[in-house]
Parts: sequence; C-alpha cells; structure tokens
Amino acid sequence: MGKRIAVIGAGMGGLCAAIKAREAGHEVKIYEHADSVGGTWRANRYPGVACDVPAILYQFSFAPNPHWSHHYARGPEIHAYTRSLVDQFGLGEALHLNEGVVRAAWDAEARHWTVETEKGARATFDAIVPALGQLSRPQWPAIAGRETFAGTMFHAADWPEGIDLTGKRVGVIGSAASAVQLIPEVAKVAGHLTVFQRTPNWIVPRNDVAITPEAKALMATRMDVAMKLGAAQRAMIFDQADFLTWQAFQWTPEGRAAFTRAALDHLEAQVPDADLRAKLTPDYPVGCKRILICDDFYPALCRDNVTLVTGGVDTIEPGGVRTADGLVELDVMIFATGFETTEWNWSMEVVGTGGRTLREAWADGPEAYLGIMVTGFPNMFVLYGPNTNLGHNSISFMIEQQVAYMLRTLDALDAEDASAAEVTADGQARFQQRIEQLLAGTVWADPHCNSWYKAANGRIYQNWAGNCTDYAAATATVDREAVALT
Repeated sequence: MGKRIAVIGAGMGGLCAAIKAREAGHEVKIYEHADSVGGTWRANRYPGVACDVPAILYQFSFAPNPHWSHHYARGPEIHAYTRSLVDQFGLGEALHLNEGVVRAAWDAEARHWTVETEKGARATFDAIVPALGQLSRPQWPAIAGRETFAGTMFHAADWPEGIDLTGKRVGVIGSAASAVQLIPEVAKVAGHLTVFQRTPNWIVPRNDVAITPEAKALMATRMDVAMKLGAAQRAMIFDQADFLTWQAFQWTPEGRAAFTRAALDHLEAQVPDADLRAKLTPDYPVGCKRILICDDFYPALCRDNVTLVTGGVDTIEPGGVRTADGLVELDVMIFATGFETTEWNWSMEVVGTGGRTLREAWADGPEAYLGIMVTGFPNMFVLYGPNTNLGHNSISFMIEQQVAYMLRTLDALDAEDASAAEVTADGQARFQQRIEQLLAGTVWADPHCNSWYKAANGRIYQNWAGNCTDYAAATATVDREAVALT
C-alpha cells in the first residue's frame, strides 16, 4: 500500500528518493527552501566549480546523461542535470520550492509525522526523508577582526552574482577543495592574488579531457549502444575507485606508497621552484585529509601575480590581512574554508518519540544505523547521513543504496501489516561499534590526522568505513534483528 512521504531537500538525494518512491507507488511531496533544485550544485557558483568524481559515476544509474562536456562535470552542468530530472520524471507537481521545512514531529498514537513548513503549512506523512546533505553550511574561521574589513568579503559558497575581480587585490583564505578550483580562475583576472594556506594538501592529477561534440552526438543518436558502453565504462571506473583508490584510505602500504608517489610526481612536474614545492608538500600521511584532484592549481601558484603565504593569519584589519611579515593589503577577501561538518545543525527541528529532539539525540555526536535510521525516530530515513561520506567513490551510488533500503523497509511494513519501522537502540549501538572498529584501521583514525572528517572529540562521524560494494551489501536486506516493525 502506497505511503505518503515527505522528502526534505531537493538536492541529488532528495530527487533520487522522490523518483524511486513514486515509481514504487508512493505519494511524495518534496520540500525545498531554495528557488531551484540541485542542492550544493545550485548553491555553489564560484568560478571553476566542478565535481572531483568522474561524471559517469556522478549521475544516477537510472538516468544517464549523454551531454557532459568533460570527463569531470562542471558545476553548472550538474545543476542542469538535476533540473532535467524534474522534467524527465515528472516531479513538478510534487515539488514545493521556496518552502523549506522548519519542524517535523512524530505522533506515536496516530503513527505519522506532522510536517510544518516555513510558509506555515502543515501536513501529515507516513514517513519523512531528510535529504539535507553534509556540505551545506559554510564554515567561517574564527579570525579576529574579520568584521572590520573595509573591502568586499564573502564565502566561496555564497559567490556574489556579477562580481568583477578584474585588476583587484584579492586574498583567498583556504587552499582545499573549493580553493584549488577557484584560485586558477581568479588568478587569470586579479591584479594580484594572495593565497593564505594553513595546511598543504595532497593533490593528484585530474587528467581531465573534453568530450567531443561528435562523441556526444553519437551517444545521443544511439542511446541503446551508448548505455551499454556507458555501463561497462562506469563499472570499470567504479571498480578502480572501490578497490584501488580505497587502499589509500584503508591505509595499506601499497595504497599509501602509490598515492604518495603520484602526488609528489605531480607536484614536482608542475612546480619547478624548490622553495615553493616545500611549502606545498604535506607533512601528514596521504588520505588523512581529502585527496584533491586538480590539474591547474599548481600552475596558478607559479604565476607572477600570485603569492602563497604560509605563515598564518594573525588578524584581519580594515585594509587587509595582518601576518607575521606585515599587512597584506586587499580589496577583496574570499573565504574558501569549507563547510561545517561535525555539528550536524540541521535547518529544521525533528521531534521523535517521547518529545525527544534529534538535536538532543545527537548531542554527543550523530549516529544512524547504516547512516539512514535513528533510534527513537520511526519511519525517518536520512540520506547522506552520518558515516556515509566517501573519499574515493561517488556519493550518488551511496544515495541509490539508501533509497533502495528505504523502499525495502516500507515494503516490509506492508508485508507484516505494520505501520512503523525503527532501528532498535541495540541495533544502532552494534552498528556504531562495528563502524568504529573498522574506522580504526583507516588513515583517518591516525592520532596525527586532523581533518573535517573528524570531530573535536576524535570521533569520525562523516565517513563510511569501507568501500561502496560493502555498503551495497550492508543495505541489501532489512535485518530484523536490528529493525523493529510494529
């Protein structure tokens, strides 16, 4: 029997959940606070924004796209892809843009969720699917004097429409994933660009290539053949990521050596100056932080109009950034400092059984069985939840497994004439214990490894502890020893 499902968030996860739930016969409403779908690919508009996962993996298996311009898709293309899913699968009637959810509460007696939106609307649903993502809340570093800067200042995740950096003295604070994409583009137009690097990153070559118009036309003409070839190529790239790239994080000697050598060779090939290479060489093991994939960051740092500062930022003043060497005068300051990832401060309140909120349940850190279900919150299925992030493969694959697991669980409710599915406290605790045991064997658990994957208490709340194949196996069935149906 079809269920009424509220999908909260219209990024990749929310769209996947809505598509597959509707195909399974459920009634779906999608609530999105923004004016467009796409999630992070709608929000991030900085120059050079792109995905660091091959496009053929960063799409849904049920919706291949023959129109990618490059092996690695650009941000606007992915945003266009998400918008095309709305049309392709007829989601328009279910989509509520400019209407985020502010509160969702479980009614134990009625056995349904009451959802309240920012427009004041209320509706009841059998299940909710929070698809709010992990990388959606910009992180601002605590640097004294930031509010005093007299120039233009913004976060890379909130790039101003139409801003012109031509000839300006620009400073970029940060040198990680978004920074290595936007810095080469800013360097082309800025009068002078100063990059403030706290910690260097391990970077391996992207070796990106454009997909020719002829190839795209061929794929569009013979979609049957293109889908077969695409599936084979996708499987090959998937296996390479899942079983070879994963070794860098599982911390095998072979994985460490291979990725360390690839990164060092890349650095030496692109940066001839020995002093600059030394500043760009990490002193922590490869894989500890996110391995970056980029071809043009190092060449940008070698430009005459670019300076790399590694001595740290003391304060921000009206005229620029104060370092140990003096004041760096700036007209524009860009914070490429990533996202808040360890606090899990959702933009809505979630109230489970007994009036306990999710914020209270996660006060000591977020935990979710398979990253999907939370004890005390029946019929709630989280997408891209705790311990489902990846460093080696595509999150779109993980999302498809999570959605499939949700649908299996809803089918199990019908099969047993039940109305509520909830992971037991013991089932969640056993899963969390196993995850932490597996994570202890990864590079992220190294006591000298500090990254956005790890919280201040040393626990790793973001990352899955194995490869994607392991996750597919873990979510393939509903374990009735862990999940209660009532």
